[in-house]
Amino acid sequence: MLLQRLSLCAGLPLGPRTKSTIICPRLAKPLTQVSLARANGNSFAHRGELRQAKRIVVKLGSAVVTRGDECGLALGRLASVVEQVAMLQNQGREMMIVTSGAVAFGKQRLRHEILLSQSVRQALHSGQNQLKDMSVPVLEARACAAAGQSGLMALYEAMFTQYSTCTAQVLVTNLDFHDDQKRQNLNSTLQELLRMNIVPIINTNDAVVPPPEPNSDLQGVNVISIKDNDSLAARLAVEMKADLLIALSDVEGLYDSPPGSDDAKLIDIFYPGDQQSITYGTKSRVGLGGMEAKVKAALWALQGGTSVVIANGTHPKVTGHVITDIVEGKKVGTFFSEVKPAGPTVEQQTEMARNSGRTLAALHPDQRGAIICHLADLLVEKKEEILAANKTDMDLAANAGQLSSALLNRLSLSPAKLNSLAIGLRQIAVASQDSVGRVLRRTRVAHNLELEQITVPIGVLLVIFEARPDCLPQVSALAIASGNALLAKGGKEAANTNRVLHELTQEALDIHGVKEAVQLVNTREEVEDLCRLDKMIDLIIPRGSSQLVRNIQRAAKSIPVLGHSEGICHVYVDSEATIDKVIKIVRDSKCDYPAACNAMETLLVHRDILRTTLFDQIIDMLRTERVQITWLNKTQ
Repeated sequence: MLLQRLSLCAGLPLGPRTKSTIICPRLAKPLTQVSLARANGNSFAHRGELRQAKRIVVKLGSAVVTRGDECGLALGRLASVVEQVAMLQNQGREMMIVTSGAVAFGKQRLRHEILLSQSVRQALHSGQNQLKDMSVPVLEARACAAAGQSGLMALYEAMFTQYSTCTAQVLVTNLDFHDDQKRQNLNSTLQELLRMNIVPIINTNDAVVPPPEPNSDLQGVNVISIKDNDSLAARLAVEMKADLLIALSDVEGLYDSPPGSDDAKLIDIFYPGDQQSITYGTKSRVGLGGMEAKVKAALWALQGGTSVVIANGTHPKVTGHVITDIVEGKKVGTFFSEVKPAGPTVEQQTEMARNSGRTLAALHPDQRGAIICHLADLLVEKKEEILAANKTDMDLAANAGQLSSALLNRLSLSPAKLNSLAIGLRQIAVASQDSVGRVLRRTRVAHNLELEQITVPIGVLLVIFEARPDCLPQVSALAIASGNALLAKGGKEAANTNRVLHELTQEALDIHGVKEAVQLVNTREEVEDLCRLDKMIDLIIPRGSSQLVRNIQRAAKSIPVLGHSEGICHVYVDSEATIDKVIKIVRDSKCDYPAACNAMETLLVHRDILRTTLFDQIIDMLRTERVQITWLNKTQ
């Protein structure tokens, strides 16, 4: 059935083409989009920029394409790869595949033919079925490649046809890159295929390729020895000025030590010059290269201006679509970047917060209270510095014009708001003396044996809040009072204000040597990436809109989320209430900070108060404060 569908895109004319020639659906398309990285001749600096990748090379390692027995192809994985590549191609990107698998596919065919031939001969000579004594001779790799190339390509062609995508096979050898004329011909052919919206499927011509020279390695800036498909993909990506090279293997990415060892850690971002800190393990069960060869090829491609990601193509963890996840900028595999950030990674921040948080939890309650009170003092003492940073954020937000008036009010700070914030922090310091170590329940289990339920810190908290900088010291004070480490992820609109407030928070923490217990996540980390740090973060608390809460709950699959629902912000005035208390409470709940999410929305009054002096005074006060009133009569 699959081979019958090849006729849909196989009828390519051999003669010269005119402008009106229809070759295949959606073939002719101008290259009008140029990625930012290629326009500047540089690779992408951050994962989030991978969304801009226009020309992408996907390298499929032998472990990805072949089955576990190394005889035959992993059809399920191959179908998933084809689906993702076709989807990206249909988005207007230019996709190329560097594939292994011809040897494995040919080995399967030749083994089948040999076994069938042996069974026929044994049946003719002995008259008995002696299949159990049959043995398959060692198959030469070149012969397997020759027997498997046509079948592998036919399989790719049939799979891509399901998505109305055409493919073309290109076989190369090392000599094709060393000869200038051949290299130009190859480049011209691939450019024409991409222009016609065809996916080139490239492989080394293993039927005739000589064995790799053991001492031939990466040489200089413009030369790379084609020893395996890793080096082929790197050379091809640089030659074709690809924006992104995705190298799929059977490991999650690059580890600092051999995968499987107790202390092995997956490297999220790898920078040139970090090779000395890596200990490589053995090669995979199939293929010529290994992780060391992949890293060398990746660094060569990175030097040539192509971004590189090495990831697992055999068991993707994120959504089962590893290629599209990488292109969307998600934290998958190891991303190679030439731009090293000035600060620590979010994983390093989490580890620092956890270590310092343990010391914070062991402090005496008076010491934790002293930290909070010192932070309150700093908010008042350094208010000019805070307000200057806040003015910068306000000006940037006003010029961008993307925030509503309510969000602008939340973003704004004032001396009065800072004073009120300092008062609230001191209240937290006083009220939290028994937050940690308080006995909630005690049960006598047996004689001289009691079971106690005691309050203890949760661990590392991730608090995500929107454009509201006063949330940072509030949340920090609550985390300090309860002995928890904190990762704070604030809205980018308040970046300057949050930076100053975080510096003051760490200054307060430093009086007892726990400066790193509160970390401000100000990198380009996506919220979804933070929500996958299930081994580092113990609880996520989103503070903001209901949409933010729902998004966090969907993204955090392995970390508990302390969410909230739509609040009911009502104030009720009873018939026995006193005038002074009512006026004060109503004014404070609505007029003091109307942009707050817990500002009063509805005022409920007892029917006996209607048409009384108290009711008239409430209405006059609200009108004086320019509150828009909507009347709703509920007398039953």
